[in-house]
Amino acid sequence: MLDDRDYMREGSRREPLPWSVKLLIALVVCFALQCINDVYVDSPAERWLAMTTDGLRSGYVWQLFTFQFLHGDFLHLLFNGLALWFFGRWVEFSLGRHRFAAVFVITGVAGALLQGALMLALPNVFGPGVVGASAGVSGLFAVFAWLEAESEVRWNFILPIKARTLFWIYVAVEAFFTVVPTQRQGGVAHAAHLGGLLMGMQFVRLGWHRDYVALPWENWFKRRPKAAKRNADSVAGFEVRRPGKDDEPLSDDFISKEVDPILDKISAHGIHSLTDRERKILEKARSVMAKKN
Repeated sequence: MLDDRDYMREGSRREPLPWSVKLLIALVVCFALQCINDVYVDSPAERWLAMTTDGLRSGYVWQLFTFQFLHGDFLHLLFNGLALWFFGRWVEFSLGRHRFAAVFVITGVAGALLQGALMLALPNVFGPGVVGASAGVSGLFAVFAWLEAESEVRWNFILPIKARTLFWIYVAVEAFFTVVPTQRQGGVAHAAHLGGLLMGMQFVRLGWHRDYVALPWENWFKRRPKAAKRNADSVAGFEVRRPGKDDEPLSDDFISKEVDPILDKISAHGIHSLTDRERKILEKARSVMAKKN
């Protein structure tokens, strides 16, 4: 959807907070409420919201999602928050707020399913409960690593390493400790991380990061009109072709006359200076170029 991206919305004096920032605020607020509950309230809310073996056996399926909003201690929250800040904002800007939310939810639940299955199968090995946003954050990092494979990431803020290489290192570490759940790994939910990483990779490989690829549930609630199934739409006075056999690459003339001036304008005045027509032209160029990758 065109209005789902930051650069496709009309500029305003006061831009709304990105969803990645809202999610970060929500995690901080939830942790603060956990601390208040520990000292002053002592309600059973955390036992209902954390993912626990007993809860899963009782059919508390919401725990597969809500466990990500709770954290064990401040450092747990800090590291997840830093990863969300660095990778979540990039994913939201690149994919749009709805796809950002989809990545966090889908990869988080995927990690929960893998961790939860092991908890039910081997409760004495994988522990009674899990909290933390690590599964969804791992999924956000995986999407970043698969779309920006050559980008350099500072591992532990020190060692420079390519994003795709770091992704495979994390997969290997999490897989090892999932298969070898030694007590030396400090009680970390490695299976949840592994599930999030692998689902994030699959999110990109399935093309779900692209605007024109429907997410699994989008067709469950509404039927697309026949007109929407055509391979070409009219946008801003020219034809925008969806991926298909008759797709043609952007001509050099179109790029020089239409796209290059828009990129120059962004460089000089910022992305929010674009008109509605310029944003649509940029989206057309972006969609065609994304199909080629």
